[in-house]
Amino acid sequence: MAFKPGVCWSSISPNGSSPSGRRSGEKKTTMKIIRALVLTFFLTACQGAWIAGLVTRPGQALYHEDFSNPHSGWPQATSSTSSMGYQAEAYRMVVKAPLSDLQAVSGQSYGDVRIEVDATRQAGPVYNRFGLVCRFEDLNDFYFFAVSSDGYYAIGKIKNGVTSLLGQEMMAYSASILQGGEPKHLRFDCIGNTLKGYVNGQTLAITEDADFSSGDAGLMSGSYNEGGVDISFDNFVVYKP
Repeated sequence: MAFKPGVCWSSISPNGSSPSGRRSGEKKTTMKIIRALVLTFFLTACQGAWIAGLVTRPGQALYHEDFSNPHSGWPQATSSTSSMGYQAEAYRMVVKAPLSDLQAVSGQSYGDVRIEVDATRQAGPVYNRFGLVCRFEDLNDFYFFAVSSDGYYAIGKIKNGVTSLLGQEMMAYSASILQGGEPKHLRFDCIGNTLKGYVNGQTLAITEDADFSSGDAGLMSGSYNEGGVDISFDNFVVYKP
């Protein structure tokens, strides 16, 4: 079962709308206040995870999302080929088209992390892929740990838009991955140059790569020759290792 390169990857990242500009002619003092507020907004958004990393002890959570609040900032979008959003206090990703992928990230930036989530196949083919992403710089550059509902797994990366697996040429099979619609607890460690993937507490993949050192963390889901992949995620946590 090869992880097919060259598929169409898409990504939507949570973000806020920028403050609107003021009309000309306002007092200079007012403009200075506005600039200060805008600067504070962007510094807070960009440095929030960095500051949390300084005050958080190893093993503690840098970020936690149980998706119970549909206004917590994760992307919500629907099209003819895919949909993603909050549903029943979980995060649902549906890949309707074949040979397609989705990613959704937390809107933060991290260095070394341990990411965990509970993932459940709700519908669609078992010949699918879903999992976690780390060091997400943009749509074309990040690492991923993916599993399938028929028992396969892999660690890989997308660099400059090109998909490749790390440490293996094809997705590998493991009997420890419960098949079908059984819930799976996924964990992805991205620490230094070492990447490790776990399923239900068991280490399945270990590899090394030095291309990306920091970035966002989030979720992914994708299809092969058959669309309709429907995965729900819950209890997404980013830990300081």
